[in-house]
Amino acid sequence: MSKYYSIGVIVSTHALKGEVKIYSSTDFSEERYKVGNKLYIEKDKMIEVKVKSHRRHKGFDLVTFEGYENINKVLPFMKCKIYVSEVDIHDLYENEYYYHELYDCSVSYNEKIIGKVIDVVNYGASDILVIKDINNNEIMIPFVDDFIKDVDKQSKKIYIDVIEGLLSNEN
Repeated sequence: MSKYYSIGVIVSTHALKGEVKIYSSTDFSEERYKVGNKLYIEKDKMIEVKVKSHRRHKGFDLVTFEGYENINKVLPFMKCKIYVSEVDIHDLYENEYYYHELYDCSVSYNEKIIGKVIDVVNYGASDILVIKDINNNEIMIPFVDDFIKDVDKQSKKIYIDVIEGLLSNEN
C-alpha cells in the first residue's frame, strides 16, 4: 500500500471546462503537475487522476484532469487535498527536506528538548516550523540557517539556535 504526501488543496474551479485552482504546498509544481502524471484526490477515499493540462496563474496552479473536463465533474473536489504517491517523489539534495520528513521531529535548543514539529507552513518569506512545546503552546521557528543548526532525519531530531525572545519560556 502506497503512502501519499500532500502537495496542495483544490480551492476552486476556474471557468467551465473542469480546470481547478490549486493552492500548492510543493516547490516542484512543474514536475508534480506535468501532463500525464498521476495524482490523488482525497474524497472519502483516494481518487486517482491523471493530469491533462497545467499552467500557473496569479500564484496558483491551474490543472485539468483527464475525464474531468467539465465543471460539474470537479465541483465535488472543492476543498479537497491533492497528493502524490511516495513512488513518485525524488531524492533531494543535501540539506533539503520534504515537509513530511520534518513532522514529528523533536526540536532541541541548548541540549534541551523544547517540543515536536506539528506542521510546516510558508507565508511567503520562508518555511516555518510550527512546534508544540511541552506546555502545549505553539512556537514558530523560521526554517532558515540562522535558526536551524542541524537536522537529523534518521533520528527525527532538529537542533536550533534562537534569538532572545523567540521562545516565550526562555530565562
